[in-house]
Amino acid sequence: MASLSIKHSLPSLLHYAQIPKNPLSQNLSIVSRSSHSQIYGLKLLNPPSFPTPSSTRTSIVAKVNKGSVPPSFTLKDQDGKNVSLSKFKGKPVVVYFYPADETPGCTKQACAFRDSYEKFKKAGAQVVGISGDGPESHKAFAKKYRLPFTLLCDEGNKVRKEWGIPGDLFGTLPGRQTYVLDKNGVVQLIYNNQFQPEKHIDETLKLLQSL
Repeated sequence: MASLSIKHSLPSLLHYAQIPKNPLSQNLSIVSRSSHSQIYGLKLLNPPSFPTPSSTRTSIVAKVNKGSVPPSFTLKDQDGKNVSLSKFKGKPVVVYFYPADETPGCTKQACAFRDSYEKFKKAGAQVVGISGDGPESHKAFAKKYRLPFTLLCDEGNKVRKEWGIPGDLFGTLPGRQTYVLDKNGVVQLIYNNQFQPEKHIDETLKLLQSL
């Protein structure tokens, strides 16, 4: 009888041995190793971990919506000078949050804003990029790619959290989100697209031309 019991249980043991305990953590590990890929091209916010359903829901609650006035802020630019959101009141402003300097997706996005900068000026709009990098990183990034607009340092991601920008991959990946504020500081467009960074430029210009 004992031998029969062993034969019956062996396939079951083999079956469970072939199934990873946590497939999602395995996938996240792969993303972590390839975090400089052309698709993501960014740095992870936190070490990959599997969140509870409640934490996932909390991370995607938007605090800034279309038609609202977003929280003000004062951040350092690439030259170490303080810049406040209120400085741009009276003219449209494009505020785009991106994951990190010098990553493929973020570089494509920044260069696309650069290449269309004259169109933004013609629309009377300012362009402001925000990430968690420090002034030195921003300065090198702006110099290397000849970026003509302001880059602000949201170290600690405080403003990103206050604005409620959702992360990707269970919050391990900083979100790529763009806002267009009108001359009164009211949000007229919110555009989120992690995987097609250059589309942010098309969508914002389209909206600005209709204001």
